Formats: sequence, structure tokens, C-alpha cells
Amino acid sequence: MSDLVIDIGGELFHAFFERAAAPRTVARFETMLPFSDRIIHVRWSGEACWIPMGERELGLGYENATSYPAPGQVIVYPGGRPDAASETEILIAYGPCCFASKAGQLAGNHFLTIREGLDRLAKAGRGVLWEGAKPITFRTA
Repeated sequence: MSDLVIDIGGELFHAFFERAAAPRTVARFETMLPFSDRIIHVRWSGEACWIPMGERELGLGYENATSYPAPGQVIVYPGGRPDAASETEILIAYGPCCFASKAGQLAGNHFLTIREGLDRLAKAGRGVLWEGAKPITFRTA
């Protein structure tokens, strides 16, 4: 059984926390549930969508960080690097991805994984690219 259900514009995906690899990030995100926002397509990172979170301070450092999330991997960039010219954000990879900002490559904490329905995730991601922002909700399963 999954830990979360992610609803992207009415398309549902079951996701699993990466508790052993990113315990602080998982614990922090759980305090935010249910979490709803809008998801948009990335600008520099490839086949991924992101949720801009502005100056929101999550109180996280790096753990289980990656610049190359695989399809279905969800990462959070904790922000706090003014030289990176990027804000706190959540990124969901649906295809090949190198996480970056206009100032260059970044890394984010891989804390959640969608393991099934990656073909539907790719379709949803391309839908965000061509149709624009969509609502997204993370809720416990």
C-alpha cells in the first residue's frame, strides 16, 4: 500500500516515502499534508514539473540529494542558496531530467517515489507542458 496519493489535474498516482534515505525531509513534508498547490513545467531541467514555493523556509539541509531524479522520483529543493537564483520547490521527474536553475545545476532531496503508472505520469507531465499549470494535491493514502 502506498503512503500518499498525488492528484495531478484529476490523474491519481500512488507514491511511497523514502523514509530510510531522507527521514528529515519525509518528516517535514508529513507536517504539510494535505498539501495542495499548482504544478508547472520546468524551464531548464528537462522532463519534469515543479511546484514553486517561493521563500518558504522548510528548515532542511541536504539528504539523499540528487541532480538527476529518475522518472517518478519526487525531490524537494530546500532553497537557501542565493547564488543559485532558485527558490524552494518540489520537482517531479517524468522523463530524463537534470535539475537546474538559470544559474546552473542544483540538487534536491529525493524523498518520495511514484513506482507505477510512469506512462501516465509522462502523459500528465506533457499535459502540463502543453496545456499549462494544473492543480496538484498530496494526501495520505
